[in-house]
Amino acid sequence: MGFFIGKFKSSASEKISKSLIKFGIPISVMGLLLKAGISIDLIHSALLAFITIIIFIIIINFVAPLKKFFPNYSLQLAGLIGNTSFLGIPIAIALLPTDTINFTIGFDLGTTLFSWIFGPYLLQKTNTNDPFLNFKKLILSLLNSPASRGIIGVLIIYLFGIENIMEKFLWIPARFVIYIAIIAVGARLGIIIKRKNTSYKYKEKIKYSLFLKLFILPGFIYTVCRILNFQEIETAALVLQAGTPSAISTILLAEAYRKQRELAAKTLLKTTLISIATIPIIFLIISTK
Repeated sequence: MGFFIGKFKSSASEKISKSLIKFGIPISVMGLLLKAGISIDLIHSALLAFITIIIFIIIINFVAPLKKFFPNYSLQLAGLIGNTSFLGIPIAIALLPTDTINFTIGFDLGTTLFSWIFGPYLLQKTNTNDPFLNFKKLILSLLNSPASRGIIGVLIIYLFGIENIMEKFLWIPARFVIYIAIIAVGARLGIIIKRKNTSYKYKEKIKYSLFLKLFILPGFIYTVCRILNFQEIETAALVLQAGTPSAISTILLAEAYRKQRELAAKTLLKTTLISIATIPIIFLIISTK
């Protein structure tokens, strides 16, 4: 549906994305946090995902040769934020025991919080040559980010002790937000297909994000899990999440802030297609160790 909307109304994706970021994403974050609950496994995997992305962002922006490969934040986010919600979690449920679900959801939570806390701040920077940390702008961005509003909402709910009621109440609109987000992505892809003459415009730029997302990041997570002595099944859960293709949130952010929108969409499309081969290979490799 989104694909056909994009083909006939090119402004639809941007309008949908802005509304989602303003109203939908805080509700989605609240629904996810309340549904998942709080456990030590969830916290560990969320921190692992969150800190890993921060480390890569800092390294890329402070190491000049790497910055040439990822000259803008859309490419960086596309190479680090994975489609864990819509693809990673279903894959983990299908392939792994149910007792690993907290690791899976935790990793998804960590990437979601990073993308919606720091994504708006990074994409509103005029270019990657600006000072990486402008603390005044960073604090304002954190306070105004969709994830922060969702977290504050959850804290208020826990404060009043109504988390069980609100979990059921918010899970329905949280799922509805997911459907609308997929429509927004489809709309951008519809625009890209309509502009056939730009099909190879970003070929060189995308390949580095693709390699980072599907190969380097899962390899890094595997190494960290071995160093931290995670169990085999826990390692498998986290590595599978790290190996998912680029996230839908990268397109929503790019649309809302008008930053490299087609670049983000093409990266998502290509990483998704290639992950059809890489995810089974990753699973076979880690399951035989």
